[in-house]
Amino acid sequence: MRNNRHGLLRLAALAFFIVLAGAAPAFGQDTPETNRIPNGQTVKKFRGVVVKRDSDWFTMSPETGGAQTVVLLSSYTDVKSHKKGVFRGSKEYEASYILRGLRLEVDGVGNAEGQLVADKIRFDEQDLRTAQALKSTVDPVEAELREKLRQQQAEQERLAGQLEETNAVVEANRQEAKAAADKAQAAADKAQYTADYANNRINGLDDFDPIKTITVNFATGSSTLGPQGKTTINNAAAWVKSQNTNGWVIAVIGYADSTGNTARNRSLSERRAKAVIYYLVTRHKLPTQRLVQPFGYGQLEPVADNRTRGGRARNRRVEIRLMANKGIAAGQSGGQ
Repeated sequence: MRNNRHGLLRLAALAFFIVLAGAAPAFGQDTPETNRIPNGQTVKKFRGVVVKRDSDWFTMSPETGGAQTVVLLSSYTDVKSHKKGVFRGSKEYEASYILRGLRLEVDGVGNAEGQLVADKIRFDEQDLRTAQALKSTVDPVEAELREKLRQQQAEQERLAGQLEETNAVVEANRQEAKAAADKAQAAADKAQYTADYANNRINGLDDFDPIKTITVNFATGSSTLGPQGKTTINNAAAWVKSQNTNGWVIAVIGYADSTGNTARNRSLSERRAKAVIYYLVTRHKLPTQRLVQPFGYGQLEPVADNRTRGGRARNRRVEIRLMANKGIAAGQSGGQ
């Protein structure tokens, strides 16, 4: 059971980074910021998650968010899994195994375009299996939406052809042809609207609107969800049941105060986030596909002054962020 939960959490983590990849439009930016690697600079063990994949390149985002880097593949790129101990070596893979959502590590050199030309790529096999599971889940949905868009565009072209025929009739009989032309134009406009709607829905799959943030506090050095925290979650869950949750997803982010070292606080904040997710899934039957990564920021992004006792208490927290996926929500509301 623990392994199953671990796998679900890893799958949810991939979805979180895909959310990050589309976060720029949600905050009013046209495109995500791109990280440029200086020409000739050697880069070692650059870690991140694949957020966009093409035939001979991919874009990766750092695990902590920020600017994305374009990584180029070549026939000389060495793709392998990490070694597992002294007696078990790494396994070679084709570049086709680099999937969207895969956590990996890249060694390479910057080129004149600011891209990272990969010499060596390494990843964990467990992360590969998780990325493959995500691909099998998400790709069919995207393929279906693209097929609907293709059909709507074909219908638009067909109606546009009818409109041209109608315009030819106008020359022979202006009054009668005018009514037919108006009707055909209205049909073409409707087809255009439908095609635009389908296209916007595809683009909206990575576009989220914030709904509400619920804060759950923890005791010093503890990742145990106490009675007060459970009450906070129970009240929030009761409120959610009264809402229209079409297209909603939940991001669970853990934090810590400044007590202790950075590595310990990062681990502690992740355990707090996982404790909240476990309670949501087991107590309130939250579907796991609604969840994104249980990420831990450690002592970063405090909401209060860590120099005071009250400030540190506020910083020992988990934020449950409710967000609405514009593409899914729009599609469900449009079909009602």
